Amino acid sequence: MDLLLIDDDDDLRGSITRRLKRQGHSVRDAARPTEGIAMARKQRFDIALIDLSMPEMDGVELLGRLKEIEPSCQVVMLTGQATVETAVEAMKRGAFDYVTKPCPFDELHRILVKAWEYEQLGRENAQLRAALERVSPMSEIVGETDGIRRMLRLIEKTAPTDSPVLILGESGTGKELVARAVHRQSHRAHKPMVTINCAALQETLLESELFGHEKGAFTGASSTKLGLFEVADGGTLFIDEVGELAAALQAKLLRVLEDGTLRRVGSTRELNVDVRIIAATNRDLQQDVDDGRFRADLFYRINVLAIGPPPLRDRRDDIPLLIDHFLRRFGHGHWQIADDARRALCNYHWPGNVRELSNIIERATILAEGNRITISDLPQAIGRGDADSTGFAPHHDEETDNLEERERRHVARVLEREQGSRKRTADALGINRRSLYRLIEKYALTEQGKANMRKHEEVP
Repeated sequence: MDLLLIDDDDDLRGSITRRLKRQGHSVRDAARPTEGIAMARKQRFDIALIDLSMPEMDGVELLGRLKEIEPSCQVVMLTGQATVETAVEAMKRGAFDYVTKPCPFDELHRILVKAWEYEQLGRENAQLRAALERVSPMSEIVGETDGIRRMLRLIEKTAPTDSPVLILGESGTGKELVARAVHRQSHRAHKPMVTINCAALQETLLESELFGHEKGAFTGASSTKLGLFEVADGGTLFIDEVGELAAALQAKLLRVLEDGTLRRVGSTRELNVDVRIIAATNRDLQQDVDDGRFRADLFYRINVLAIGPPPLRDRRDDIPLLIDHFLRRFGHGHWQIADDARRALCNYHWPGNVRELSNIIERATILAEGNRITISDLPQAIGRGDADSTGFAPHHDEETDNLEERERRHVARVLEREQGSRKRTADALGINRRSLYRLIEKYALTEQGKANMRKHEEVP
């Protein structure tokens, strides 16, 4: 086993180290907690044997620090003053066992071997899970059309690298599923994939979330906070809606991508991180670059490998598979769906893509009587069967080819269908509420505006 021993008692530390090495184990020892933490950052240890009472840092705090660095490392506590309270606290923090000094070496060795076997079992389980995911790492991505097959092959080629990935596609197409599939097939799969949505936070909050902050960096910063780059160290950071980043944050993100360094808000100290970036957006970033809204150097840095999930309307043959997939997910027991309801779902245009389909199937399983979904359980826009292959209901006024006018009409219809609920409307459209508010403001879709639109579309 690879063992780290941290104890400020030089005689005891030297004695344990020598005897463990004679048993054939690899041992590194440190007299101070900070020295041991530095060793743990440079080398992975199976077991840490640490003293509970040390002047620089108590063992319970040291336990937490070591677990942050390597969660799978099993920690055994050493103390000369055993109490129930300290034992309970140590076990709560994740200690494997608790040994009172003086402890016979044979007994200590037995406990360390037991901890090592437990660690090995956990590692084997993790490897088995990773192997199962490698067999079917993209099981959440449902589809058999050519567009999906091409995307899956691209994921397989992209995943083993450390290069940044840019996922481009409409809202609701499954960009986060693609990111998870890339992460699970990478050598970083045993480390976390951390996700953040740039459109959901204000600029100041987003900077603190990404890069962390020091205590006192701003009003309300009562303690030091790790940023998501630090949390994802060794793993993957998925930055959704990257096109919403403000210019200052674009510059900070570029620096991390270029040299792997960052500074917390309010700090002058540089930190090194090893993080793979996967970014996603439904915006046309090239157009944003041309318009000066997005940095060209950042765009080229994150656009090394691009993956584009196809919209649902371009993979209609996958809709029956997705319907059955969501019925299994949301339905408890065996579910059936009427033929006319299935046809209506297959013929609908799906502007909100797979997310909208998921939302509607979940809604139908709640509203349906028994375990059978009928066309009356579907939203009116789908259930009345008036969605044609273009995805827009026929109107008695002249249909327009203007894309903005089509978007305005569709958003207004979904708002009306969802009885003005901003949350349900955003979910159905596959966008966040912030984006929906922009559309409502852009097209003046107030209650009066919706009433005017309904009047305009009435049959003469």
